[in-house]
Amino acid sequence: MTTRGRYDRALPRSFYQRPTLDVARDLIGKYLVRSSTEGLTSGLIVEAEAYIGESDPACHASRGRTTRNDPLYGEPGHAYVYFTYGMHYLINAVTEKEGTAAAVLIRALEPVQGIDLMRARRQAGRSGSRPEVAAHELCRGPGNLARAMGITLDENRMDLAGSTSNTLWIEDRDQQFRDIGWSPRIGIRVGTDRLWRCFVPGHPCVSGSRASWPGRSLQAET
Repeated sequence: MTTRGRYDRALPRSFYQRPTLDVARDLIGKYLVRSSTEGLTSGLIVEAEAYIGESDPACHASRGRTTRNDPLYGEPGHAYVYFTYGMHYLINAVTEKEGTAAAVLIRALEPVQGIDLMRARRQAGRSGSRPEVAAHELCRGPGNLARAMGITLDENRMDLAGSTSNTLWIEDRDQQFRDIGWSPRIGIRVGTDRLWRCFVPGHPCVSGSRASWPGRSLQAET
């Protein structure tokens, strides 16, 4: 992909300078793109979760500003990448105005470009006797997504709004879904009453059990 193509299609900063739930909803159908020396990978965003401010008990900002969560308070449109459980990197897009401490966690992608590279990254460290990772499982769940896309702490604070020197960005390719579902967030112990997880209902790349996939679209509640 050329630099011009990257710059032209990357979502502008104004996309992220909005209420976090609106950004989460509108990220569904956009494309996360990663360029590296190994090659280009991209995927269609099919699941995301909102984390909003110090009053949200599940947000990293719930205990105030720290060195780790400082990117959450920064300029919208930047990546907040963190390491968790001693094994997974997770990527978020910072939202709203600077100082707000809000972001959208990108939970799942439908792989589009660089599928063989994604699979090689996911297979690394796995036993040779285990079957290869199926395409729909490559970016299913935020930890798997980051591994398949080659995202690490090196991408923390990276500008997703399309700087020509960046290797990670989100772009619009005119993909739309008629229905988007809302549900409680998953993989957390607090703040589970808030319907801040959005996703494409029934999509095979969406993470979590099928019990967490409502059969109808729900309205997000603030």
